[in-house]
Amino acid sequence: MKLIDGIQSPTDLKKLSLSQLDQVAGEIREIMLDKVSRHGGHLASSLGAVELTIALHYCYDTPSDKLVWDVGHQSYAHKILTGRRDRFGSLRQFGGISGFPRVGESDYDAVSVGHASTSISAGLGLAIGRDLKGQAHSVVAVIGDGSLSGGLAFEGLNNLGSLSTNMTVVLNDNRMSISKNVGALSRYLLRVITDRRFNKIKSEVWELTGHLSNVGKRIRSLVQNIDEALKHLVIPGKLFEDLGLRYFGPVDGHNIAEMIEVFKFVRESAPGPVLVHVLSTKGKGYSFAESDATKYHGVGSFSLSTGTALAPAASAPSYSDVFGAAIVELARERDDIVAITAAMPDGTGLSAFAKEFPGRFFDVGIAESHAVTFAAGLALKGLKPVVAIYSTFLQRAFDHIIHDVALDKLNVTFCVDRAGIVGEDGPTHHGAFDCSYLRAIPNVVVMAPRNGDELRRMLHAAMLYQNGPVFIRYPRGSSTYAPSVRGEAIPLFEPEIMREGTSCAIVALGDAATTAEAACAILDESGIRPELVNARFVKPLSPTFYGRLFGRHRRVITVENNALAGGFGAGLMELASSMNASGAPAFLRLGYPDEFIAHGGMKQLMENLELDPAAIARRVKEFLTV
Repeated sequence: MKLIDGIQSPTDLKKLSLSQLDQVAGEIREIMLDKVSRHGGHLASSLGAVELTIALHYCYDTPSDKLVWDVGHQSYAHKILTGRRDRFGSLRQFGGISGFPRVGESDYDAVSVGHASTSISAGLGLAIGRDLKGQAHSVVAVIGDGSLSGGLAFEGLNNLGSLSTNMTVVLNDNRMSISKNVGALSRYLLRVITDRRFNKIKSEVWELTGHLSNVGKRIRSLVQNIDEALKHLVIPGKLFEDLGLRYFGPVDGHNIAEMIEVFKFVRESAPGPVLVHVLSTKGKGYSFAESDATKYHGVGSFSLSTGTALAPAASAPSYSDVFGAAIVELARERDDIVAITAAMPDGTGLSAFAKEFPGRFFDVGIAESHAVTFAAGLALKGLKPVVAIYSTFLQRAFDHIIHDVALDKLNVTFCVDRAGIVGEDGPTHHGAFDCSYLRAIPNVVVMAPRNGDELRRMLHAAMLYQNGPVFIRYPRGSSTYAPSVRGEAIPLFEPEIMREGTSCAIVALGDAATTAEAACAILDESGIRPELVNARFVKPLSPTFYGRLFGRHRRVITVENNALAGGFGAGLMELASSMNASGAPAFLRLGYPDEFIAHGGMKQLMENLELDPAAIARRVKEFLTV
């Protein structure tokens, strides 16, 4: 019998001896690799955090003590140890457990997460709330080194350091240069600063010198200066101590016994704000993931023995690939184009640009707000910055788009990847709101291509005709058409009539046009022939084009992969109302309802949302018969 079979909660974990915990770690990795290889998931980060997770649950009394995970990519071991092992095979599947901690899923999930850099701020809120209520439980925030580049993390650290509340931040470090200061001396210092006898003597000596008038003050000053100088030289945590946190580390993130020793000391004998610096290896225990953590950060199904993907190769390049090729083509012609991403060069398709134009490529880390304002500065110097960020992450920079870019009509192009439903990552990652939040901003142009060809042409148009911020939103996945030669720039503000019809008008945005086209084929069989329009533009909308369309059709259906609230369909209704309040056509708007959309496979989600071709055809029929 495996040890993991007897663990239904951290209480069961605590019954094991220290010597048994390494076996538990190996068994957890077996479960992860088995299930993730079948269905996909965030693998490398979770593999690297197994021992850390075991040590935390072994030392702290969860769920009374609160563990807050940053992003949540590393939380699979946490789920397995907290009563979800039997359901782990449903990870990220429709109706199954989430790929991220969710408050509604388990009492052990203290905060719902999915975006980076939130754990310290959320944890501090839990800690201060605890204090105000007179409670005494511990709060631990676990943050990776990548998330530490986000400004919110430093805002949280700054606030935490200025308070005296008991809270521990665990920095799970697997990449930053701060890790280079690891060695025999650092390990020795760790043992010294966690030794209770040393701390007791240090406190007593410090208190004694405080009673020795001026001599004591000079001794204290000398000791403190020497102490500070040594920390700068040999302890990589001086930054955190300057912020007001007591620093412990570096600690081997795969040595459970060592971490337990530190966490027990911190929990019992180190009150106030504390940071524990843990060194770990992404992909630990699976050679393919250890050698290429980026590839195995988020994976689909794959062969355990070879590490190769099992899903069939896409027949067409992804929208991200098309964008990546297009910007390289344009950059070869124009030396004023620069590219910016926020820690996603591979995901956004900018890796080729980075390789060919390293001096014009900027990966700013997980810092979307900085990326936007940084681009504003570049635009003010006459350059043409192109910012590639996922839709759900661009939300974090909303104020900077308004204040730093749109207000002065700066020429920044935003390539908004992963617009619409993204599948298994769920509500924190669906790009459901970008049309709504961008449409309200003055001075902007918002476009949505229906295929790879249009994406290239829209990017070309942005470079040629830009007069202010331009946003091009496109989905995850394969484009339906991507020629090898770039076409002409797309006509500004002009939609495309994909097919003529007389029964009604269907106006579809972006990749929804392909779905609507399939729905039209179903409607044809019933004798209903809609006119199909590829909208291309969310903002501005052409009064001339749509005035003619409204004159031809008294029934208009809009289809979009965005929230209906404030989305494209709402904009078209507003335009119709402003043009002819008394004679505006009747509208049926199809898109995302006013709710957060669950995780699951794309096909299942679109069917549930009634945005697949059959459902669209049925809803159009019902609309026309009312």
